[in-house]
Amino acid sequence: MNPILIESLAAVIVDLPTIRPHKLAMHTMQNQTLVILRLRCSDGIEGIGEATTIGGLAYGNESPESIKANIDAHLAPALAGLDACNINAAMQTLDKIAKGNTFAKSGIESALLDAQGKRLGLPVSELLGGRVRDSLEVAWTLASGDTARDIAEAEQMLEARRHRIFKLKIGANPLEQDLAHALAIKRALGDRASVRVDVNQYWDESQAIRGCRVLGDNGIDLIEQPISRVNRAGQVRLNQRSPAPVMADESIESVEDAFSLAADGAASVFALKIAKNGGPRAVLRTAQIAEACGIALYGGTMLEGSVGTLASAHAFLTLRQLTWGTELFGPLLLTEDIVTEAPQYRDFHLHIPRTPGLGLTLDEARLARFRRA
Repeated sequence: MNPILIESLAAVIVDLPTIRPHKLAMHTMQNQTLVILRLRCSDGIEGIGEATTIGGLAYGNESPESIKANIDAHLAPALAGLDACNINAAMQTLDKIAKGNTFAKSGIESALLDAQGKRLGLPVSELLGGRVRDSLEVAWTLASGDTARDIAEAEQMLEARRHRIFKLKIGANPLEQDLAHALAIKRALGDRASVRVDVNQYWDESQAIRGCRVLGDNGIDLIEQPISRVNRAGQVRLNQRSPAPVMADESIESVEDAFSLAADGAASVFALKIAKNGGPRAVLRTAQIAEACGIALYGGTMLEGSVGTLASAHAFLTLRQLTWGTELFGPLLLTEDIVTEAPQYRDFHLHIPRTPGLGLTLDEARLARFRRA
């Protein structure tokens, strides 16, 4: 029997409009840029993947442009001619020729899994060990920066039964202003919703000591990455002192980071992101480390479009427990999509079908329309 080989891998940059500006501590997104990957195999099957960053180089070490350049010049040529069915060997080959590049590798691993799922007639979740649920509760990020507007937006989401978990992006404003903003939203929503904050590393330790205490004592459920990822000792101290759980996000840029954080006791919750670990299979290794250490899990996002969101979702479906839910709302932030059928959100959850692969088909006309020239 002839082996099924990888014939080519193409990376396409797509710029999609969003429903509103999305304000983070380090950057305000006016649209979202995706890198869509198309992996063609000798049996005629195409696997699709996605590599997406938040704010490009303002957030991390990879940008859409660098992802495409490194795939075109290094990663795609290394894959050509390899066994398309042996995902493990293919990803090990990439790890040997390129350090880091986890966003690019995540998109490639997703495409390999999508192709294999289509080939075998199985959803990606079954290739990853088997789903234990069919849907995931999804948080919504309130990131307009305006308190009244954020409260109104949250009320709309609750009324529509779309979200009852809300994360606030803070850190760009003075500490007292951010605290007042978060507590006003919590007071308005009360026990009807969970309210969390994401500081994106923008506090120093002295600010974080006060911020975590005030927020935790006033009903904020979770505090994400309050200080710099490089201040490991400070993270340990905060995790011991904060009345609200502290979640590591930017601190986890690899599976090895997850192990080190767990060993040091630097966080009580881990944000899982396939892009920062190198793919759906890689993020499950981080989850296993956390579970072994009694660290709770949260399904994070890089605000991917439908392809990247479903790749994350298939991995998260297999986890024994997601104590803090997920934030796989990326497609809902977009006014246009490049797939024929949008992911289904209802009753506070994202529902994932049992169709082969990721369960998505690219819309060629929209892809051509939004493709960057």
